[in-house]
Amino acid sequence: MPHQLPLPTRRLCCLLFIHFVVPCLCLAEEPRAVRIGSKSFTESVVLGELLSTLGRHAGATIDHRSELGGTQVLWQALQQGDIDAYVEYSGTLTEEILADPKLARLERIAEQLASQGIAMSKPLGFNNTYAIGMKQTQAEKRNITKISDLREHPELQIGFSDEFVDRKDGWRGLKAKYKLPHTKTRGLDHALAYRGVWGGSIDVIDLYATDPEIISYELRVLEDDLAYFPLYEAVILYRPELEVSHPAVVEQFLRLEGTMDNATMTSLNKSARIDHIPEDVVAAQFAHDHIDASIPVPDPNADWLQRRFSRFLTRSLEHLVLVGVSLTMAIACAIPLGIFAYRQPRLGEWILGTVGIIQTIPSMALLVFMIPLLGLGAKPAIVALFLYSLLPIVRGTHSGLANLPASIHESALALGLPSSARLRLIELPLAVPSILSGIKTSAVINIGTATIGAFIGAGGYGQPIITGIRLADLGLILQGAVPAAILALLVQAAFSWAERHLVTTPT
Repeated sequence: MPHQLPLPTRRLCCLLFIHFVVPCLCLAEEPRAVRIGSKSFTESVVLGELLSTLGRHAGATIDHRSELGGTQVLWQALQQGDIDAYVEYSGTLTEEILADPKLARLERIAEQLASQGIAMSKPLGFNNTYAIGMKQTQAEKRNITKISDLREHPELQIGFSDEFVDRKDGWRGLKAKYKLPHTKTRGLDHALAYRGVWGGSIDVIDLYATDPEIISYELRVLEDDLAYFPLYEAVILYRPELEVSHPAVVEQFLRLEGTMDNATMTSLNKSARIDHIPEDVVAAQFAHDHIDASIPVPDPNADWLQRRFSRFLTRSLEHLVLVGVSLTMAIACAIPLGIFAYRQPRLGEWILGTVGIIQTIPSMALLVFMIPLLGLGAKPAIVALFLYSLLPIVRGTHSGLANLPASIHESALALGLPSSARLRLIELPLAVPSILSGIKTSAVINIGTATIGAFIGAGGYGQPIITGIRLADLGLILQGAVPAAILALLVQAAFSWAERHLVTTPT
């Protein structure tokens, strides 16, 4: 008769199966839809919703992957086919993506993009150029009207958006062009920079020409007296195969050409960012008024509670899938690694060192590393979370086995049990509390880290958090932060209960 696993081990396996197999089964491929992307600032989200509205009006199923981060994330996603279209800017194309400032004419930009398998629309009609701004009162006090005036004020505190700090057409080029003496620059979220300059912790920030906060925060736009910034005309980038698979969608997209000036885009941004009207409503209203009157405009107050609850359920399921699948994979991999590290001490040092190094990699960096390999969405987030989950479980398994009393090993040897039987019948059952503790630690860390997955389109509780940060909406932030914290507490309580009631020590 074959040996059965000891009762504590069987109970642990049953508990893990119940908690994590259901999320695994939920990870199914969605039906193919037209995938729209947008960056993590309001204007891009509004434009993404506008493309989504027009795509749905053409009869297509649309998946808007919003707030995916910066330029390179969107560009790589478009090239790899993870998204089908998004709105970009001509200056960003020449300076950052194609890295050829000589491509001044849009026709040349379109030709260069076509050679890389990407199609481009004509301009939508507005120029959202970069600008440098200060609080009006501070600028008047120091008599600063143009960027070159900043040379005389090295004491000013500068805070630029993260992307502007690193872009080729951003801070480094601006500093060299104007010979600015400032050496310390804070990198921060674009929306937070406005609050910083209004509160006085920052003196100079980068602006987008269509930002409504320029007026609401009473800022002065400094004259670009050396003409550093190029034109940033908004254009739609899309994959050419979309013209074959969804020609009606492309036709609707191209109806946006020439329909929006700077005042119009600023007004749309104000509606979304200052007045807190949902971006899909803002986009639908513009499409209804300027593109096609038959496009319906959703009522933001209709079925408010039902829509809020539906979004909560969707985010909860997405978060459970991210945590459940990644943690299940980690358990299946980490426990054998911990056993191997225990039985082979020399190699075990390398195993523990490797998973320890992985744990030190910043979560956002690891997610970005995964995009070229796995694209956007849940898959790269799950792999990143899987890697982060390894260390506590490997270490818990290894320490649980390595710290068993010497008398246990001597008794097992006295019984004449082979190595595999000693491990299965004696050592592993006694190490279950330590293993379970490692899994609990991984689960709790995983739940919090999974919120970062929203930056690459994985959804979950991170989505309302990053939207709330962008809109300075504490309520939205809490909609993600509170459920994540509650889920972490529930998981911790469940494992604590399991440690008390399901794990027994053989006598």
